[in-house]
Amino acid sequence: MNRRNFLLTAAAATSSLMFSGFARRAEIFAENGSLKNLKAAGFGELIPTAAKNTGETILALPKGFEYTVVGKKGDVMKDGRPTPRLHDGMSAFDVKGELRLIRNHEVSNKTPQPDISIGASNHYDEAAGGGTTTLVINPKTRLIERDFVSLSGTLVNCAGGRTPWGSWISCEETALGKTEITVNGKKQGGFQKPHGYCFEVSASADNNLPPVPLTAMGRFCHEAIAIDDKGIVYLTEDPLNYGIEAGFYRFIPKKANRLVEGGTLQMLAVKNRPNLDMRKGRKIGEAFDAVWVTIDNPNPEEADVDEVAVYKQGKAKGGAAFVKLEGCFADRNRVYFVSSKGGDNGGGQIWLYERKNRDEGHLTLLFESPDRELLDMPDNICTHPKSRLLFMCEDSNYLGQLLSPSNYVRILTPDGKVADFAKNIVPKLESSEFAGATFSRDGKTFFVNLQSVGVTLAIWGDWEKFRS
Repeated sequence: MNRRNFLLTAAAATSSLMFSGFARRAEIFAENGSLKNLKAAGFGELIPTAAKNTGETILALPKGFEYTVVGKKGDVMKDGRPTPRLHDGMSAFDVKGELRLIRNHEVSNKTPQPDISIGASNHYDEAAGGGTTTLVINPKTRLIERDFVSLSGTLVNCAGGRTPWGSWISCEETALGKTEITVNGKKQGGFQKPHGYCFEVSASADNNLPPVPLTAMGRFCHEAIAIDDKGIVYLTEDPLNYGIEAGFYRFIPKKANRLVEGGTLQMLAVKNRPNLDMRKGRKIGEAFDAVWVTIDNPNPEEADVDEVAVYKQGKAKGGAAFVKLEGCFADRNRVYFVSSKGGDNGGGQIWLYERKNRDEGHLTLLFESPDRELLDMPDNICTHPKSRLLFMCEDSNYLGQLLSPSNYVRILTPDGKVADFAKNIVPKLESSEFAGATFSRDGKTFFVNLQSVGVTLAIWGDWEKFRS
């Protein structure tokens, strides 16, 4: 079962049984304030564990799980370039029997900087420091066989998503461009090229090819994408001005598998309830009839000075308001996406969109963190290929709230419980976010990044011993 729906079987796609179970747990918590009924045993207690290859103690993991450390920032890659910093979104691919990772680097230089591009050539904008690297991993040793730059000259490459045809879509989480602006007394912008786009990176490429911005997919603060069984691309938005409204989008390509040839960008709205605010005041299991409004100008020049210029077009037509949309993935006609800061306590929401027909669908609040000690601002998400467990990377403790001393990888179970899987225990960097969660195709290895630490971790163990 590859990237299957972690909550619903096909027969129960529109059933309320799962939702009511989740909702009942939330009601019990509201009544007695105890997290006991919301916690799962998971794989067991987390124990400080040393890496098999370096001896560094970076993670606390359940007993029996092991990991290697690969792709450290600053390490010289096989192409002679230093490994960039700020590891973020990532996905694993099987390319003719090779296990490959494509990894984002969320480098955010607010103004042009000479010699900052991570590749040797083929830059989109040579004064921008973001991009992607590709790592070929030995599936037995979980060590790098070779690595190289695969996208250069982009900016703030946060997340993205894999395509069914063997490529990675890397997303820029900024709309800075040629116009120089002043934000909080500091200059930003003035680049050679506009930013705020998605870029496609072939998993089979062995170097960085000339990048092409997918302008029809919108110019805004992109976060992640996911593609359903009809080839429709769903996109999340995360404006850098935290707390500002954000939209959930879809892109209908003119030609399947050929995103570069253009298409139609739309934003989700709730039927007969224009501009409905989804950020707070919602209940687990609450459902809405969803429709889509078309964005007339997905690539506006004014995005240079207004990062939500695209969102404003959708809002003017009644689009729904979310906050800090991040992780996203699809299973056939269903798409799951994360509002990292959504919910009444800001601990995060997980939403489910189910495509009903060409123009309509159902939107359901699947889960909302009832307590930030249980789950605090989930970001990148993925499922195990052979189970319905949802792995969630936490990205908290950077907004000055200091509600969680550390970040975890948590697991959401099919019955609405949360288990701890991994904890960042790097001294003085405990708040470094987890990012880029992805499994190898065979489900044997879980890959994840620690962004500020600047490492990629390959984790393995007995994936069948999970207890709810």
